[in-house]
Amino acid sequence: MLIPVVAAVVASLWGSWANRTRRARSDGPELDGYARFREAMEKSRTGARGA
Repeated sequence: MLIPVVAAVVASLWGSWANRTRRARSDGPELDGYARFREAMEKSRTGARGA
């Protein structure tokens, strides 16, 4: 009976720690890079049509 209780407490602590670190990280630079990539692809697609 003690093992499941200890496992639940450890899982709860780990879950709260993992969620805390996830909020600290930001996806801003990655999303900005993706937006620039999409803009470049749109420009190259419209340039190819006009040629």
